[in-house]
Amino acid sequence: MSSPPLLDYAGYVFDLDGTLYLGPNLIPDVDLMLAELRRMGKKIRFLSNKPLQSRRDYAKKLRGFGVQVDDDEVMNSTTVAVRYLKEHYPGAKLFVCGEGPLISELVEGGFPIVNNGEECDLLLLSFDRNFHYMKLYESMIAARRGVPIIATNPDNTCPVDNGVIPDCGANMAALEACSGRKVDIVIGKPSDIMLKVILEDIGEPADRVLLTGDRLETDMRMGRLAGMGTALVLTGVTNLEQAMSWPEKPTYILESAAEIVAVR
Repeated sequence: MSSPPLLDYAGYVFDLDGTLYLGPNLIPDVDLMLAELRRMGKKIRFLSNKPLQSRRDYAKKLRGFGVQVDDDEVMNSTTVAVRYLKEHYPGAKLFVCGEGPLISELVEGGFPIVNNGEECDLLLLSFDRNFHYMKLYESMIAARRGVPIIATNPDNTCPVDNGVIPDCGANMAALEACSGRKVDIVIGKPSDIMLKVILEDIGEPADRVLLTGDRLETDMRMGRLAGMGTALVLTGVTNLEQAMSWPEKPTYILESAAEIVAVR
């Protein structure tokens, strides 16, 4: 069966880093593409595994590029993690490998933060540019005590304007190497936890939604598992050779997300 045209979907979900922008730079014409989807009455959501800022911060960044967006149209792994923890581990004492915005949202959600692995009820791993030996050591202590280990996202790297930097997956690998334990639950793409939240939020069946992103192992995998349309863009971490050799081909492969409305 042939794929529907790019503009036949009711809902559009966009990854951020590598898809709409790279660091401080908007990818050319994606603002015009998003404006055209708005004009057509399409539902739009923005979804990121990156937990370094709040959804309000990401919405503000998009508006700085001239993109129309409401705060509640943006979700990231922090938002979903706090929601998941409040439902399943309310009030748990957390040892967190993560940065300030994540910790602030956890505190606002009612979670005590402890500074060692002996006292925590749960270990939370995240993207952390201040990850160091003692954080790894305390994480190892917590893991060896048998507490649940949750990660905000599985990405090994994060795209930036001059390449990539280590992401949460690198911290997960370090912990497994020294503790012998794997993460129990991953919140971000491609997990069904994040998938459930975004589909409920956009209010459309999966086959009426197009997920656009730059990663095969997270964006494309989650979309394929859900039965969404998938559009891989080549502006981020994945090149055409990698895309063509991937066993589960995306519905579309695009040079840029701007091609969704064939911006010229």
